[in-house]
Amino acid sequence: MAYRRTLKRSVGCTGIGLHSGKPVRLELKPAPAGHGIRFRRTDVGVEIPATLGYLARLDHATTLSRDGVSVDTVEHLLAALYALGVDDVLVEVDAPEIPIMDGSAAPFVILIHEVGLRPHRAARHYLKVVKPIEVVLGGKWARLTPSDQFRITYTIGFDHPLLRRQSATVRVTADSFADTIAPARTFGFLREVETLRKNGLALGGSLENAVVIGETGVLNQKLRFEDEFVRHKILDSIGDLSLLGHPLVAHLEASKAGHALHAALARKVMATPESWALVAHPQLPVVSLPGTAPAGLALDAAN
Repeated sequence: MAYRRTLKRSVGCTGIGLHSGKPVRLELKPAPAGHGIRFRRTDVGVEIPATLGYLARLDHATTLSRDGVSVDTVEHLLAALYALGVDDVLVEVDAPEIPIMDGSAAPFVILIHEVGLRPHRAARHYLKVVKPIEVVLGGKWARLTPSDQFRITYTIGFDHPLLRRQSATVRVTADSFADTIAPARTFGFLREVETLRKNGLALGGSLENAVVIGETGVLNQKLRFEDEFVRHKILDSIGDLSLLGHPLVAHLEASKAGHALHAALARKVMATPESWALVAHPQLPVVSLPGTAPAGLALDAAN
C-alpha cells in the first residue's frame, strides 16, 4: 500500500509572472493528510483547492479561481508536485500568478528535492481507467485508455517549418519527469507576441523564460532537447490532469491538444464514473465498483 506524502518542511522562491510581468513570492508548505494541493493568495487571504471545480480560464495557461480571486499559470508547479508524488501541500503566493522561473518545471523539482518528502499514515489511492475515455475537437483529440502505469504519448503539429510534427512517449515517474520532461520550457511564436501583449498576456515573457520561435528558427541560443516543444506539452498535460485529485493509472494519448482539451478530458473522466475506479496500488485489480471511492474517501476533484 502506498501512503500520501507531503513536504518535510517549507521551501520558497521568488520570480515574475509570465503574463502579468509582476514579481511573485511563492512558498510551499507541508500539509496534513487529505488536505490535497491548495493555493493560498496571501495578499487577499483566499484559499483555492487545485481541483476541477475551481478551474477557470485556459487562455495560454491554466487558471484556478474562487470567489473572484484567481491564481494563473499553475500547470508547471502542479506537474512537478504530481510527478514527484506530493499529495498534500499548501502553496502560498502573494500575487495572482505563479512565478514562471525559467519557463519549465525544473526549478520546482529542485525545490521539492531540496526539502524532501514525508509520508502520512493515510493511504494513497490511484484513479485507474478501466474503459477508454475520449474527447475530440475538430482535428484535435485526447483519450485515456487502460494501463497498469501512467504513460503519455503526445503528438503536436503547427503550421511552421520547425514544428510540422513532433511526437514523444514517456512513462511518467519521478525520475523520468525530472530528467526528461521538467526541463522542457514553455514556447511561443514571435508573430503572436505583440497580439498577446495587447491582450495583457506574456508581459513578463523573455528569452530567459520561454522558447521564442521566429520564422526560420528559435531566437534562443539552443534547445534543451531536440523535441523540447512536445515534451513541454506533456508537462502541461500532467499539470492539467492533476486537477482530477488522484494519481492517474492510464495511457494518455493526445494529438494537437492543449489546456482546453486536457480540461475537457478531465471533466469527461468525472462525468463517466463507469470508466474508472480508485485502487490502492496501480497494479491491483479493480475490486470496487467503477467510479466509487473506498469507504471514508471523498473524491478531491468533486469538492
